[in-house]
Amino acid sequence: MDSTELYKQLLLKNSSLNSRRQFLKNCSLGIGGIALSNFLASCNPTTPKKYLYDSERALNPLAPIPPPGFANAKSVIYLHMVGAPSQLELFEYKPELTKLHNKPCPKSLLDGKKFAFITGTPNMLGHQASFTQEGESRSWVSDNLPHFKNVIDEVSFLKAVHTDQFNHGPAQLFMHTGSPRLGRPSLGSWATYGLGSENQDLPGFVVLTSGGNNPDGGKSLWGSGFIPSVYQGVQCRSVGDPVLYLKDPKGISRNIKENLISSINKINLEEHNNFNDPEILTRINQYEMAYRMQIAVPEVMNINDEPESIKKMYGITPGKESFANNCLLARKLVSNGVRFVQLYDWGWDSHGDADSNALNIGFREKCRQMDRPVTALLLDLKQRGLLDETLVVWGGEFGRTPMQENRNGKENLFMGRDHHGDAFTMWMAGGGVKKGYTHGETDEIGYSAINGKVSVHDIQATILHLLGFNHEEFTYDFQGRPFRLTDVEGEVIREILA
Repeated sequence: MDSTELYKQLLLKNSSLNSRRQFLKNCSLGIGGIALSNFLASCNPTTPKKYLYDSERALNPLAPIPPPGFANAKSVIYLHMVGAPSQLELFEYKPELTKLHNKPCPKSLLDGKKFAFITGTPNMLGHQASFTQEGESRSWVSDNLPHFKNVIDEVSFLKAVHTDQFNHGPAQLFMHTGSPRLGRPSLGSWATYGLGSENQDLPGFVVLTSGGNNPDGGKSLWGSGFIPSVYQGVQCRSVGDPVLYLKDPKGISRNIKENLISSINKINLEEHNNFNDPEILTRINQYEMAYRMQIAVPEVMNINDEPESIKKMYGITPGKESFANNCLLARKLVSNGVRFVQLYDWGWDSHGDADSNALNIGFREKCRQMDRPVTALLLDLKQRGLLDETLVVWGGEFGRTPMQENRNGKENLFMGRDHHGDAFTMWMAGGGVKKGYTHGETDEIGYSAINGKVSVHDIQATILHLLGFNHEEFTYDFQGRPFRLTDVEGEVIREILA
C-alpha cells in the first residue's frame, strides 16, 4: 500500500469521526470538559506546568536540553551486579568477624530480624578472602579483585547503604525505580526524560545484560512507567545483531523504507493533531530513530575494530556475550553521546547451596569476570578525558549477612551468606565524585551502620544532583499528583561530592 492510499484511509477515518453521532458525543464531552476544567482550576489557581513533551520537544522528545542546574556529569554508566555481591568478600574488612568464625550467632543479632532463608541460630562466617589496604587512600580491597586495586583511588565508597527490601525482584525495582512495585519510571528513563540524548542516531538509554539471565525484576527495571515510552531503555545484544529486526528485508532499499516511514509518520502526525496523545509522538520518533539506527548502531556496537591493546585491557571475547564486552560497549556508547547506559550482570546470589554460588568457588569466578573489565572501564574513560563527565555507579540490590546461611535450620553444603539490607557497599566514580574517599562505617562485624548511613533514595538523589537536577523538584504529573524518582524521601550525599 502506497502513501497516497494510506492517506486516503486516514481521511475516511476522520470523516467517520465527524459523523452526526460523533459530533453530538464530542459536544457533550467538550461541554463537560469545560465545566470540569473550571472546577479543577478553582482547586488550584496556579497554572500547571507543562510536560516536557508539550514544549518545543514535541516532535523530538529526545532532543538534548540543558539541565536546570549545574551538572558535573553528562552521562551515567550504572553497573548492577544482579543477585547482590557480598561486601564482606570485596571491600569490608572486619578482623573481629574472622575471630567469630563458626561460633553461634549472638541472639541479639537475630531478635526481631527477618531473613530470606536463615532460621534458628546460624554460625558466624569469617571472610572467605584476604584483604590488603591499597592506594593513597589506604582503602581495603580483597584478593578477589587484584586489578581493581589499581583504580581504587578513583572511587568514593559508600560503606553503609541500606534498603528495606530483602528479596531480589522488589529490591532491584526499588534501586532502579524508587519503588518495590511495578509501574514506576526507571532511573535511566528519568535521566533521558529530563536531558534528552546528545546523539539523535542512538537511543538515549541503552541496556546491556550478561551472565546468562535477565534480572529478577524483569524489563520493568529499565521501563518508563507512566512517562512516555520513548524514554524507556533499549536493550541491545552484545552478540549477533545488536537490535533484532534492524536490518532491511531482502528487496527493500533504504529509499523505499525512507518513503514508507515518511508516509506512516505523516499519518501519525495527523492522528496526534486530532487526539494530542504523546504516545503517538513516541511512535513517530521510534520509526525515525530505527531508520537512523540502521547505520549508527552496527558501527558503535562493533568491538572487533578496537585496538588490540584495548581488547587485552578489558579481556574481551569477540563473538561471545560477556560482561567484559559490555563494559567496552558502555565506553563506546557514552563516547558517542548516549545519556544513560545500564549494565546488568546476573549470577551474584551467593547462598552457598551449590558450588556455583559458594563464596570460595562460584563467587570467586564472578569476581574474576568483573574485576578486569571494571578496572579497564575506569582507566579507559580516564585516559580519554571522559571520566570527569561520566558518572560510574557500581553495586547490587542489597548486601550479605555476616553469618552463614542455614537454610531450613541446616548449614548449607558450601560457604554462603543470606540477603542483608541493613548495611552494604556501593561505589561511585567520576562525574563530580571525590576520589579515594570512603563515606559511612559499619560495626565490627559489618552487620549494621554506625555512621554515614545512606538510603536507596539518597543514592538516587545524588545521581540526579550530579546530572543537574534537584530531585525534589524534578517531577512528572500523573493521575492528579506529581511523582518523583525519590518519592517523598532522599537527600544528596554531599560528603562524596568533589
